[in-house]
Amino acid sequence: MEVRSDISQVLSQMRQMRSQVQEQSKQSAELGQLGQLGDVQAPREVQKDDAPEFSQLLKMAVDQVNETQMQASSLATAYEKGDPSVDIPEVMIAAQKASVAFQAMTQVRNKLINAYEEIMKMPI
Repeated sequence: MEVRSDISQVLSQMRQMRSQVQEQSKQSAELGQLGQLGDVQAPREVQKDDAPEFSQLLKMAVDQVNETQMQASSLATAYEKGDPSVDIPEVMIAAQKASVAFQAMTQVRNKLINAYEEIMKMPI
């Protein structure tokens, strides 16, 4: 049951972030249209205080992956030592969570590297 709640929590966070991005995109488009009208001055900068910076988001994601791996490792160690409160399904689920999180982080890193390489190839 805990796995389902974790998955549901991650999905709800992703949906919330998507809706925030869509809302910001819609606001940016409206501001662009207002600026083209001429009589209304659109602000040059949308408030950035609400949204964290990309580097902060990336650091938080890496920290979460690290925490997941540490938790899986500690559960495996506890099981190996014979702790009666830790059962094998819990250890295996934690190990799979850590594996999936690490694979996802690796894919994000690969996409960032590809984007950086593409930007560097662009003529000035």
